Amino acid sequence: MVNPIVVGIIGAGRIGRLHADNLRVMPLFKLKSIAEAVVGEELLDWAESRNLGSVFVSGEDILNDPEIEAVFICTPTDTHAYWIEQAARAHKNIFCEKPISLSSAQTSRALQCVEEEGVMLQVGFNRRMDPSFRRLKQLVESGELGSPHIVKITSRDPQPPGEAYVRSSGGMFMDMTIHDFDMARYLMGEEVTEVYTRGANLVDPMFGRCGDVDTAVITLTFASGAICVIDNSRKAVYGYDQRVEVFGSHGSATADNCRPTTVEVSTAASVTRDQPQHFFLERYNQAFSDEIAAFAQAIRLQEPVICSGLDGQQAERIAEAAKESHRSGLPVKLSFCAGEGISAMQAL
Repeated sequence: MVNPIVVGIIGAGRIGRLHADNLRVMPLFKLKSIAEAVVGEELLDWAESRNLGSVFVSGEDILNDPEIEAVFICTPTDTHAYWIEQAARAHKNIFCEKPISLSSAQTSRALQCVEEEGVMLQVGFNRRMDPSFRRLKQLVESGELGSPHIVKITSRDPQPPGEAYVRSSGGMFMDMTIHDFDMARYLMGEEVTEVYTRGANLVDPMFGRCGDVDTAVITLTFASGAICVIDNSRKAVYGYDQRVEVFGSHGSATADNCRPTTVEVSTAASVTRDQPQHFFLERYNQAFSDEIAAFAQAIRLQEPVICSGLDGQQAERIAEAAKESHRSGLPVKLSFCAGEGISAMQAL
């Protein structure tokens, strides 16, 4: 029997606790400890209810534990790159939530450190593991849809986040749309060469005060000439709207919203069905579990991770280009070299 991978989590917020609960029920892992900058009674009660052995106030305590093989970085975004570098130097394999950082220079330094230390880094773009989106990927790779021409991605949140979160998030493109940028690259299997953005403040003036938008349409052009259209909103009153379509020369395929049931009720008055699942914790519950199972497999079999540091960096660069396009009102060109990814961007 293979011994479980001993894990520590740095960051005990909503996503850190989600990973903790998933790790605890997976025989592939042994969750040994968790760290959070502020340890209060509520966190201690939560940890006790899950029989967690250790709760630290510093991630360094986790990195200094020789038994721990891998760390999950679930801290605020502006600390991700720091903890990646620290974990790499401690020779721990790393699972880090997106994005790697809010700065291209920081991300590059973190990825260089990972490479120099020879550890694994998987970035938490969990939607790659969603069964419906994986099926779309299989259809594209098999050629059943022919040459992809258009990808359409709809991603709309059921309610906007609070102002404190928005101010520290890096903005819609880096915080929210970055999932869609990664999904577009994942489905197409090629790089983006141009980004054009139109953004607006239609949901809440708070976003404008934070220098952000709450509504956007982004057009991506790929190296092959294929086009992706992404539409985002911070408030869809009917639920968490997550749909993807791939249209190709031989046909199209669509991944629709997930709903609590598939029941459709037809009467003389109306035809109704359940609203989409409420938010990402419900919609992508299975994907969160599957991505960490894939992380375990990569460690044990020394296989490539399902979403690499380069994947994370490319999504960030597209997000930066989207932000620049919104600022300038112009398309932004992205240049790249084979095997190295996008290397520069220029407003047209």
